[in-house]
Amino acid sequence: MLEFYQQMAQALQQSSAVLATVVSVTGSVPREVGAKMLVCRDRTIGTIGGGAGEAKVIRQALEVLATGEKQFVEIDLSGASQRETQGVCGGAMQVWLERWSGGEAVELVMQIIEILSSGGCGTLVTPFSEDSQPYLEIEDNEPQRHKENEAFREVLMPLPTLLIVGAGHVAVPLAAIAAMIGFRVTVVDDRAEFATRDRFPQAAEVIAQPLTFALKYVSNSQYVALVTRGIQHDLEALRLLLQKPPQYIGTIGSRKRVRMIRQQLQQEGYPSEVLASLYAPIGLDIGALTPEEIAVSICAELIKVRRGGTGKSLSDLVTTTVLT
Repeated sequence: MLEFYQQMAQALQQSSAVLATVVSVTGSVPREVGAKMLVCRDRTIGTIGGGAGEAKVIRQALEVLATGEKQFVEIDLSGASQRETQGVCGGAMQVWLERWSGGEAVELVMQIIEILSSGGCGTLVTPFSEDSQPYLEIEDNEPQRHKENEAFREVLMPLPTLLIVGAGHVAVPLAAIAAMIGFRVTVVDDRAEFATRDRFPQAAEVIAQPLTFALKYVSNSQYVALVTRGIQHDLEALRLLLQKPPQYIGTIGSRKRVRMIRQQLQQEGYPSEVLASLYAPIGLDIGALTPEEIAVSICAELIKVRRGGTGKSLSDLVTTTVLT
């Protein structure tokens, strides 16, 4: 979302645009509540799901861009034969369209970017009325100007953090893909020639320091991927990380390497339930071989943990649903 707002700020500095926000959904739909798309005169930024439903929103948004009149757009994805549908996902979406323009709009977007970049929190309030403009609620005790059914409230949260320990071949595509899917990436390695900004331009931080120093410095990461060059580096990192385990720790390597790591840590007194929580070997089993493929499998597992997925094939889920 941070990248979306950064692109939105650039677009608004050039001309007005319409922000399309999914404010409610029912049933099966392609995007979640809060999904956004910016409609400019000659292009769009982001997506609310694609297909005929998005095309309808774009047409309506261009009208809003011309008139400035805010409106709701209903997208019917039920597939019902007696209704004008925009898809067959099975549900419906309600999208709010509002024109953003001028210096105040740019300033508001810059404030949102600052919140997301700094790790702060706030709430973006979008009133459903012609005479009110979107605004930020920063303080928890700030009085609400609009009731729940009068506005859409979106909590602005910082990006989830991914700490990549090791800056070798797998780490390079892993950092790039993880940043692409919405993680704030930090890379640490004790080798200064590997942990460089040139190799990791998408990372928020690149730290070339001994692991014992670097891991204490970034100990608040929610997700950790150990892609080090050897078992001793894995053990060095895990001895620090397991003192206060994050939401996810994944360790690269063969099953033998992973078994040796668990056995060593068990001998050192680490509880078996803590060791069982390790994602090791790291990544979903998609038959990955190359560094890029391994990075994809790791990021797939990160998404699974973050979103609460099952890890099953979507085609298997569809087949199961049909059969039952």
